[in-house]
Amino acid sequence: MADDAVQQAQQAAEEAAKAAAELQRQAAEAIRKAEEAAALAKAALEAQQASADASVQVEERPAKPDGSRDPAPAPAGPLDAAEVDAIRAGYSFEGAALEMGALVNGEAMPDVPVRIPLAMTNRHGLVAGATGTGKTRTLQVLAEQLSANGVAVFAADIKGDLSGIATPGEGSEKLLKRTTGIGQDWAPASFPTEIFSLGGVGSGVPIRATISGFGPLLLSKVLGLNDTQESSLGLVFHYANKNGLALLDLDDLRAVLAYLVSDDGKAELEGLGGLSKATVGVILRELIAFADQGADVFFGEPEIDTAEFLRTASDGRGVISMLEVPGVADKPALYSTFLMWLLADLFQTLPEVGDLDKPKLVFFFDEAHLLFKDASKEFLSQVVQTVRLIRSKGVGVFFVTQTPKDVPGDVLAQLGSRVQHQLRAFTPDDAKALRATVSTYPRSGYDLEETLTVLGTGEAIVTVMNEKGAPSPVAWTRLRAPQASMSPSPHEGVEKAVSASPLMAKYGTAIDRESAHELLTKRMADAAAAADAEEAAKAQAEAEAEYEKMQAKIRAEEEKAQKKAQAEYERLLKKTSGSSRSRTSQRSTLEQVLGSKSTQRAITQVLTGIFGMAKRR
Repeated sequence: MADDAVQQAQQAAEEAAKAAAELQRQAAEAIRKAEEAAALAKAALEAQQASADASVQVEERPAKPDGSRDPAPAPAGPLDAAEVDAIRAGYSFEGAALEMGALVNGEAMPDVPVRIPLAMTNRHGLVAGATGTGKTRTLQVLAEQLSANGVAVFAADIKGDLSGIATPGEGSEKLLKRTTGIGQDWAPASFPTEIFSLGGVGSGVPIRATISGFGPLLLSKVLGLNDTQESSLGLVFHYANKNGLALLDLDDLRAVLAYLVSDDGKAELEGLGGLSKATVGVILRELIAFADQGADVFFGEPEIDTAEFLRTASDGRGVISMLEVPGVADKPALYSTFLMWLLADLFQTLPEVGDLDKPKLVFFFDEAHLLFKDASKEFLSQVVQTVRLIRSKGVGVFFVTQTPKDVPGDVLAQLGSRVQHQLRAFTPDDAKALRATVSTYPRSGYDLEETLTVLGTGEAIVTVMNEKGAPSPVAWTRLRAPQASMSPSPHEGVEKAVSASPLMAKYGTAIDRESAHELLTKRMADAAAAADAEEAAKAQAEAEAEYEKMQAKIRAEEEKAQKKAQAEYERLLKKTSGSSRSRTSQRSTLEQVLGSKSTQRAITQVLTGIFGMAKRR
């Protein structure tokens, strides 16, 4: 029967393997068909564009009595003339706006610009798309125009190629052909830029934060702590704050943790729940690993004043604060959480301003998926709250990532503008993500599930929040080209600019003032000295007691010996009492001999002979 069971199990395993192979084959076939469909769709669109180029004749549009002209007829494309007119009207704003590009409907339509109202950039946004589709260039275009409108910008340079924003771009025939085709009057330009670095790793003015300023929630996210460990870390921060122990760097935090599980420190947490040695051991090990990665340089003083990121240049343009982070590319959790700390600090320090004509600062959060990876519910709740409320402080946030699914739904719900570059559907998971993305867009004349897979580099599906707070029509957009260099600025130029920055004098040199580590070290040293003194006094008291004990023992021995001798004396005295009469008689005879005059004269003569002297009479 055992053999039958084995055979049945083998047969079931073989059937399962066959089923798995069939499913794999079907998935591969589905992928192949999806690729073929995408290729056919792209070819059809290209043919449609070529047909439109050949058939559409550009005619002079007669002017109306009021001087206006009718819009040009829509070229052959997925949208009809009414839908094109709706998009034209949907992106016509009264106030200042950021120019994103031109509508694509078979071909680019420079007379149908796609824009984002400047006042709505504090309603946040999302720039998404697969690698190599142009997200970084879109970020650069937005940053340049925000700066030109007097809005400060903060952006992280993950790949190291955004520093070119400080250097004028170089024109080319291909570039000018593209920009002319979308109605962009391109000219090279550079923008006021300040380069920062995390803790001085790499080029840039060092950005540091104190452990206290960072807080237990963000630090728990960086260290990957569970809920229990996060709660324990919060208790440590509470104790340090209550007892005036400044947590400035990792040494301070380690010192407080070690103290609170020592014999001296345990009593400090009575009534607060206490700390488990096992939990503290986990946190300390994570801190050691964290410091070994070089993270200890990010914490300390002087702590950056986030108001430095809200500056404008002398010509009124907003300063673009560029955080160079290639040196910490292998520390994604630290990078993303550090940016979240900057946002949280801005939220805490900036006053309420309500809705402004333009924001004070727009914050670009590149590689946003790193922020939300393995995040606790409490952390996500804080992110959502910060994003929701920081707009009233005059700050806009744009998340930049590969797919919208990287950003939690509660955060996506707060975003007013969306720039979606090409999405790829090479796997079933990709296809599922594509359908989920399409379902979040307003209804439009596009087959978005198809369109999002055939977008060219530098093209995107755009929808924004208009001046009335309503979503604009979905628009296939060919995006503008940056005016600054799309290549990194020369390293020598960056180093020179950083050295000349007035912020280097303020933040360039680390400060190590007295804090929790020093205070607890002194306290424990004093406690150790007091313990040593107490131990010495105790040892002396014990020695004195032992001495007194020995003295008492000696006295007792002496008394015992004396009593024994007395007893022996009395025994001998009693034993010899019978012969006392004869001894008395002998003594009387001796006294008679010595007392006679003849004897005394003999003695005197002997003494005179010995000492050479005689007694004078």
